[in-house]
Amino acid sequence: MDKEKLRAILKKHKKWIDYDDGGERADLSDTDLSGENLSGADLRHANLEEADLTQADLRYANLRHAITEQMVGKSVISVQVDTSRPNNTISYWVDLGIWTTGCFQGSLDELKEKIEETHKDNAFLRERYYRVIHFILQEADEDNGRIEGK
Repeated sequence: MDKEKLRAILKKHKKWIDYDDGGERADLSDTDLSGENLSGADLRHANLEEADLTQADLRYANLRHAITEQMVGKSVISVQVDTSRPNNTISYWVDLGIWTTGCFQGSLDELKEKIEETHKDNAFLRERYYRVIHFILQEADEDNGRIEGK
């Protein structure tokens, strides 16, 4: 994608996130973003469906609630969690080591700390989150085995 066009899309997306006039949600679906420098980009709620992110630099990018179905070049495992919040999903960006859920983005240890803090009085929800994390890690491990021929 043309760098100026991408920059304009991200600028409008930032306005959309901030509820500013002229904002528009980023639709990067089916876009070749391979090799792009998206480091630090705010991609919250961006549509990355079927986008090619091979070799794209996503360090420090905000990826919460990004739509990632059939995305190419990055491995994301997402699981819907049955909680009191509608559409609560935990996603693990395997290649980046990033976990996202709701307003959270960070490492696995940070996610566990957040779960302990948020659900300290609700053992049922804590255990539900940990079961989902365990499942995601198993899937990531199996995927890694298939990729490496284990």
